[in-house]
Amino acid sequence: MNMQSGRGQTPQPNQPGARIVGASHKLPDGPGPSVMAADTLDAEDVVNTAGESLGKVKHIMLDVQRGTVAYAVLSFGGFLGMGDKLFAIPWHALQLDVENKRFILNIDKEALKKAPGFDKDHWPSMADMHWAEQVHTYYTVDPYWH
Repeated sequence: MNMQSGRGQTPQPNQPGARIVGASHKLPDGPGPSVMAADTLDAEDVVNTAGESLGKVKHIMLDVQRGTVAYAVLSFGGFLGMGDKLFAIPWHALQLDVENKRFILNIDKEALKKAPGFDKDHWPSMADMHWAEQVHTYYTVDPYWH
């Protein structure tokens, strides 16, 4: 599951956040792809590099002590919001596709189905470093706190 770069951008493996693809290098007035309100990213579609739908972002999770975005919670597999499985996706495993207003996650649909997930009534302890290491290992990205 190697991360893919988009449209001529050079991959930056040690970049702490989601890479932005498809954006011009001109800084926009007001909020833009580099600084955005978290609620504008809720319900954004997530696709894999093949363009297959993987679900939608339900929540943006902050690491309050470190002052950074830790995870996007992805909802996948249900019908009309019922029976969805939730996945904590490490923030820097995602690419923000500005032109198509969606996120890209480099994972096969079948691999996502096997990923460590949870349901809306049984969230993991996201502050548990053992759990966090496993999640980052699954998505083959370095933990954001290193």
